[in-house]
Parts: sequence; C-alpha cells; structure tokens
Amino acid sequence: MNQNEIAVSMKIPELKCVESRTKNKRFHYSRFTLSSLRKGQANTIGSAIRRVLPGEVEGTCITRAKFHNISNEYSVIIGIEESIHEILMNLKEIVLRSDAYRIREGSIHVVGPKKVTAQDIMLPPSVRTIDTTQHIANINKSITLDISLQIEKGRGYIIQNPNNYNPKDEIFAIDVAFVFPIDAAFAPVQNVNYSTHSYWSENETQEILFLEIWTNGGLAPKEALYEASWNLIDFFLPFLNAKEENSDGTNSLSDDITPSLPILHISTNMKRIAFDQMYIDQLNFSTRIYNCLKKANINTVSDLLNYNREDLMKIKHLGEQSIKEILEFIRNIQIDSPGNPV
Repeated sequence: MNQNEIAVSMKIPELKCVESRTKNKRFHYSRFTLSSLRKGQANTIGSAIRRVLPGEVEGTCITRAKFHNISNEYSVIIGIEESIHEILMNLKEIVLRSDAYRIREGSIHVVGPKKVTAQDIMLPPSVRTIDTTQHIANINKSITLDISLQIEKGRGYIIQNPNNYNPKDEIFAIDVAFVFPIDAAFAPVQNVNYSTHSYWSENETQEILFLEIWTNGGLAPKEALYEASWNLIDFFLPFLNAKEENSDGTNSLSDDITPSLPILHISTNMKRIAFDQMYIDQLNFSTRIYNCLKKANINTVSDLLNYNREDLMKIKHLGEQSIKEILEFIRNIQIDSPGNPV
C-alpha cells in the first residue's frame, strides 16, 4: 500500500447538512451526508442511527390533566364546544421543549368567550411551547376553563394503563378534582430515512450515507442526530470494558489483548461530555441546595465539578452539611476535575 492509499484509508468521514427547511414550527426537515465511507459502512451506520432516532431521543409532553367537577372524559361542559375527550386529545398534540427531567406542573385558567390555544398554558421557566397557536378549545360563553397539567420528559410512546389509574389522584388532590391520563407521545423525531451511494475513488469503492430527519420542532433535526449519536455510543460502552471470565474465575482475555488504557480514556471522555448535558435538577439534592446552586449560576454537573470546598463555602446560604453532601456526590462520580481538587 502506497502513501496515497494510506491517506485515503485513514481519512475521517465528514458530516454535512446539505438541506434544511422549516415548513412551520411543528415541521422541521434536514438532510445530511456522511462521506467518505468504506464499502458496507454506510448501511451499517444508517441502519443503527435509523433505529435510535425515533425511540431514544427524548421529548417533553403533557401526561395528565386535572379538571374540576368532571366525572369522566366524555363529559361535556356547557359553553365549551369540545368534549373533555377532545380537549385531552388536543393537549396530547401540544409540542413542548424542556431541559429538566423532574415532573413539572402547568395550568390553564381562561375566562370566555375565547379561543384557547397553547399560548394560554402557564408553564414553569424550564418549559416552553413550540407552537403557541395549537388549538385546545373554544369557549363561547362567559365561563371559566380551569385545567392543571402534569408535564414530563421521556422517550418513545407510552400508553397509559387505566387499571393503574385512580381518577381522584393524590398528586392533585383538592376538593372534587378528577385527573385524566394522556398517552405520552414523547418522540420529537417523526420520521427518518436513509440511503447509500457507492462510487469508485482512489483505487477502492467508497460510499456516501444520505440521512433525512423530520421532527416536530421539539428538537431541531441536527440536535436530534447529536443526541441519538451519543445514545448509540452509550450502548456500546459496556462492550469496550467487557472482560470475559472463565469458569475458574480467570480472565480469558490476556493483558496483551485487552487495551485497558485506551478504553479508560474513551470512557472518561464519554462521562465528561455526559456531565455537560446533566442538569443539577436531575440530582437528588434538597430544594435548598438546588436553589443555592442555581443562584450561583451552577446549572450542570460539569459546572459543579469546577467547585472545591473553598468555592462552595462562598455560596450564600449553603450550610456546612449541604457542602458535605455536595462533596460526597462529587467523590462518588469518580472522575477527575482538572485543577480543582476536592
């Protein structure tokens, strides 16, 4: 193999977005190309990413709605054109975006006559509506529509099980209030398509992967591809660290074969990037610790890893016990924080 052939074989594939368009706030489309790939690689990559994009990319939606003095979802409220069931179906279609993983609460409090849209939903700061024009209900009389909402972030499509549901749910228990579950359509990726193209170049067959992604606006196609790629990498990390043991307890893979140092290096990089995307409200800290950290502009685990004991002691209202709890959490992560020893 000559120098030119070595250069070709070692060339890193390049990802390009060759087309991107937005039909409306709930229809985003992008087309990507990945080249140059060796023969067979395009189909391998395309098939894997095609499976991960629809089911493993997270989205946010409304999962429960609470109405006052309503006995069942097929009830009709005088003065509102839609039945409760139709309002629930409209709430299911609302597209939201959130970076937080805790269950959030929203609400609708509207006095008619009025056309109720997604713009009328009162949301916490960590959640926003993608399309404020989405229809919810039409109120044609001077009555009040009052709905409490539960908002969650998750993956895929979850059908609520009526057998595990109590209409007088304790989560929202006040007076006579009935909570109705809404099937969760979390997936922001609506459709994925890929194709491959082969061509002859530099004395070998090379391939191009064409990837098309459609989303509902909860994530841009490029964001969805980024998240899906990291999820796919996470799936294979256990294989990188796998060591098969014989029946006598000895390791069947010799030290000469098992590249422990490179694997550790890769695993550490994966953790560092994951911590950039892990927010402190996903952790089991108390509300007091959470509020103190937020006021200090500490939003992610990566931000937190930059703080040592002295730095934490400078944060207002953060007591000694809270500092000990935070430092214990950092120790348990088992990852170095350069230049900031605990």
